[in-house]
Amino acid sequence: MMLLWKLLVLLPLMGCLAVGSGLQSPVFTKQPGSIVFPVDSLEKSREVVFSCEAQGSPPPFYRWRLNGSIIDPTSGSHYTLSGGNLRISHLNKDRDAGTYQCLASNSFGTIISREASLTFAYLENFKTHRRSSVSVREGQGVVLLCGPPSHSGGLTFSWIFNKYPSVVKQDSRRFISQETGNLYIAKVEPSDVGNYTCVVTNTVTKTRVEGPSTPLVLRSDGVMGEYEPKIEVQFPELVPVAKGSTVKLECFALGNPVPSITWRRVDGVPFSRKVDMRKVSGVLEIPYFQQEDAGIYECTAENAKGRNAVKGKLSFYAPPQLIELPQDVQKAIDDSLVWECKATGKPKPSYRWMKNGENLESVEGRVQVINGALTISRLTMGDMAMYQCVAENKHGEVYSNAELKVVAVAPDFSHSPVKKHTLVREGGDVLIECRPKMSPRGHVSWRKGSETLRETSRMSILDSGSLRISNASKSDAGLYTCVARNQFGENSSAGNLLVKEPTVITTQPGTLDVTVGESIVLACQVTHDPSLEPRFTWFFNEQVINFGSHGGYFEKVGGHSAGDIMIRNIQLRHAGKYTCAVQTKVDSSSIATDLIVRGPPGPPTSVHVEEISDSTASLSWRPGPDNHSPITAYTIQARTPFSLGWQAVTTEVVGGRHLMATVTDLSPWVEYEFRVLASNTVGTGEPSKPSKQARTKETLPKVTPANVSGGGGSRSELVITWEPVPEELQNGEGFGYVVAFRPYNATGWMQAAVPFADAARYIFKNDSVQPFSPFQVKVGVYNNKGEGPFGPTVTVYSAEEEPVRTPSRVRAKSLSASDVEVMWRGLPWYTSRKPDQSKRILGYELRYWEKTEKEETASVLRTVGNQTSAIIQGLKGSTTYYVTVRAYNTAGAGPPSGVANVTTKKPPPSQPPLKVMWNTSNSKIVLNWEQVKALENESEVMGYKVLYKRRHSRPSVMETNTTSVELSLPTDEEYIIQIKPFGEGGEGSSSRQITIPRISGSTAVGSASTVSTLSALSTIALSFTARTSL
Repeated sequence: MMLLWKLLVLLPLMGCLAVGSGLQSPVFTKQPGSIVFPVDSLEKSREVVFSCEAQGSPPPFYRWRLNGSIIDPTSGSHYTLSGGNLRISHLNKDRDAGTYQCLASNSFGTIISREASLTFAYLENFKTHRRSSVSVREGQGVVLLCGPPSHSGGLTFSWIFNKYPSVVKQDSRRFISQETGNLYIAKVEPSDVGNYTCVVTNTVTKTRVEGPSTPLVLRSDGVMGEYEPKIEVQFPELVPVAKGSTVKLECFALGNPVPSITWRRVDGVPFSRKVDMRKVSGVLEIPYFQQEDAGIYECTAENAKGRNAVKGKLSFYAPPQLIELPQDVQKAIDDSLVWECKATGKPKPSYRWMKNGENLESVEGRVQVINGALTISRLTMGDMAMYQCVAENKHGEVYSNAELKVVAVAPDFSHSPVKKHTLVREGGDVLIECRPKMSPRGHVSWRKGSETLRETSRMSILDSGSLRISNASKSDAGLYTCVARNQFGENSSAGNLLVKEPTVITTQPGTLDVTVGESIVLACQVTHDPSLEPRFTWFFNEQVINFGSHGGYFEKVGGHSAGDIMIRNIQLRHAGKYTCAVQTKVDSSSIATDLIVRGPPGPPTSVHVEEISDSTASLSWRPGPDNHSPITAYTIQARTPFSLGWQAVTTEVVGGRHLMATVTDLSPWVEYEFRVLASNTVGTGEPSKPSKQARTKETLPKVTPANVSGGGGSRSELVITWEPVPEELQNGEGFGYVVAFRPYNATGWMQAAVPFADAARYIFKNDSVQPFSPFQVKVGVYNNKGEGPFGPTVTVYSAEEEPVRTPSRVRAKSLSASDVEVMWRGLPWYTSRKPDQSKRILGYELRYWEKTEKEETASVLRTVGNQTSAIIQGLKGSTTYYVTVRAYNTAGAGPPSGVANVTTKKPPPSQPPLKVMWNTSNSKIVLNWEQVKALENESEVMGYKVLYKRRHSRPSVMETNTTSVELSLPTDEEYIIQIKPFGEGGEGSSSRQITIPRISGSTAVGSASTVSTLSALSTIALSFTARTSL
């Protein structure tokens, strides 16, 4: 009967819980906040609204508590509910001040909001209307009391001196405490005498009231002497400060002289930048207070008579903050629940739990709360509710919500039936899962066919209810049924077990040895159950091979029962472990093959220059990997700033076991880098990293300058030139040249040092040097190590004198509008110097300029050799020019001849031939055009030049003095033709280019277009067809 009663009660509840997934327990989306209401007696309709909003399905309904008691917002009450918001009208501070909480409920349970307070801010008037005067001596300190009236809410204080707007300004001598409102004057002066009024302002209501005035008068019995500071304003010994808040400490002292105020931390830690020390006003302000700001602070007041100090401790506190929250949970009936709830805070928070908005009390043996953790054992349907963990300390509290669902249900396989077909290989292990939904957990048994299974060494039922079968055989195949039952009912689910033949890899594992560049097949042959499809996966060093990537090196080549792969053009990086894994629906297997790849050696390492001389270097290195083929030899290469890349250097034969070598034939005083390459029977590997740069030692220079020559220069000079010796051949620092020279056939040498490595010439100047006289010259080298050899002796001539004679009989004639021919009688021609001969000449220099210009602007044309005429081109037509001629040599030009003048001819005709017509017949081309008429300033037309050519060939020219011409040309070729007029002024403008196409076996005629000046357009009539070509 008891079981039946439980079923009758619980099954309807389970139906409710099983309703669609749209159901939701209440969750606050908006919670009330504390309100400070300013009291204003003139305002009649005063009201406030506390906000509260929650989500849930069904939608929550709301209630409110004031100081723990439920509020009844009935009709006519001054409480009104709008949704979850509570409106309070006609506020009364005695009735409505307190702590409010919102409760939100639906069918899942109730949650309660955080606490929100309603307080009233006000400021009453001062009770006293008159205050006694305060008498002090000059130099004495004084405290004027404010005594603020009854109030609620924050206050600020100021003082009026005598009459508004004259207010007391704070400085090192005067201080207004914002804690008490009192005015402190450290040392009274005669100017301080007057009436003082305390002004109090409520920061919430903005109400401002003035107290009665206090007269301050000076006593007439003398001046107060100096005395040590007396601290009148000090902060408490213990000041708790909330995390993130701003704390202000006040400190002020009376004294004569006026004391100075300083602050420090007793532990010696310096103040951070955020700390504001307003020493004048005696306030230390620390914004955004953190744990590291806590400690003992000291204020020191000091003057010439002494010092005094006070200390106080700032302690850090923080309201609770949750770090571990309970989560919604669904539990089976009779199960146990453990919810953890943890929070940070200082002081350490305490915990309490609430159920549906009411405090949850511990029940011995079933409900316990320990260190914030809630434990409920033997869950019942009555435990299903909304729970809240409340973490609190004296500085605040924080709430978290969680829903507990308790489920009671008979076994149900609808969402997790036994798998219809379970596969296992023969000899393998298999797990047939049975996971019915039921609450509480009941009993599970199994049947094979119609017989109940008994557990054996091969068959076992796990705690989860699943059936494990080990070492399966063909006889294990069949229908298996899982039967589940609890106090609410019984249910079952069945599935078939199929036993398959195992998959076996017939290829044997092993090791393969290949050489770089070869291709190889890795085999993977299998036998398997015919009803199963094997799937092959290859791994290289335990990483899956993605065929199609890896640069196309890997390719599948196996058939249906083989997973063979080919590796093409094997590289060193392909060496390693290859694993073939084959998998079917029932089992898997794998084999591994080790692949060794032989290749050229890897780069040697640690190349060092052990010793270096002027021409040799001793090197050492360490071998790199031999890549499975012994190293047989090493090659050494070197690089300098002057070489084109790396070059092989001279060494003795370096065998594969040698790790040192001496490089020879190096250039002295050159920075070298060396690298080493290793070789084996496969090939030569990559080079090592370069060694550090090393410079060979200095030695005497051995290479002399090339191409020593000279000549030219100014009078009495011997100019000697050469090609500088390259830096890599200078053999040391301090490189320079020794220039030796002497007159031809003299016995003694004159020498000069040129101390610049890049020098390329030396000039010897002496009045005794005769013009164009031969000298024997040789150039040697030296550096800091000493002098090297001289180069071969060459002959160099000294500078010669410019010619002294002038050409004669200079005359000029015009050849055209742009060309003039100049002729003259030449000078005797000498190319060498002899005692009784004229100066040597190399040619003639023509200077010419227009009549309207000055000679300084003349253009110059030089001839080479003993010619006595020259043609000047590029002149203007119809223009008079002046011309002079002078001889020149390496020393310069001689005196000019007399001036000749010549006038160029008129310019050639500028009008091109127009209306050019042509026809072809019997291998002849006949051209006709219109007569060109010269303009008044142009030379007359003397004839025409016809230029014709095949494409991509040189043109031929025919002259005529008529306006037609007949050309005997094959008509099976394409021709390009132009016509130019000419006169005594030269050639005129050309006609447009005419293209005569290839004509075969017909007569054709055409004309040149007058549209374009750049191309010709020919119209050809051929067999009644019009054709245009450019």
